[in-house]
Amino acid sequence: MELTLPAVESPSTLPVVLSKEEVRRLLLTPKNQKHRLLIGTIYDGGLRISELINLQIKDVDFDRKMIHIRQSKYKKDRYVPISSMLVRGLKSYLDITDPQDYLFNGKVKGSQISETAIRWVLHRGIKRSGIKKKVCVHTLRHSYATHLLEDGMDIVTLKNQMGHTKVETTMIYLHIAQVCPSHGFSPLTKLFPKGQ
Repeated sequence: MELTLPAVESPSTLPVVLSKEEVRRLLLTPKNQKHRLLIGTIYDGGLRISELINLQIKDVDFDRKMIHIRQSKYKKDRYVPISSMLVRGLKSYLDITDPQDYLFNGKVKGSQISETAIRWVLHRGIKRSGIKKKVCVHTLRHSYATHLLEDGMDIVTLKNQMGHTKVETTMIYLHIAQVCPSHGFSPLTKLFPKGQ
């Protein structure tokens, strides 16, 4: 028996989504390793800006290739898979930078990075990569969802990876991408299949 999804009203406005090529350009633009990894971690985990700010080193399971998102929106925990490429990058970054407590420290070691700093890194990358779309940090999360659907992830798995409480929230991405059943995976794996 085939599972069918309920009809969803078309939203009046759809989110801005970067193409895979635009994400690739954006990830390759920053010369600073920390900046590349900030953008890569948001995209590869589909993180909200608050989730990145609160992400601690202990929340990254390098062996299992997972990030533990703790008490995010709706006070829920979840695990999201990340790519081998991001794992390698984060290990290198930790060896070189030696941050304290939080994965991405602010100006003071051991402090959280600020929303302003994250937005500055993203907007600088967008400008330098020549992307003309109106992009915010949440655009990377929208792109994550859309690209996973396009790569074959089913809507329920995507709902869980994004930390949505209702599948209806996730279904907005059906207006942008086509669905094909599959299992959970991270988008950087598909974006850089040879681990470049």
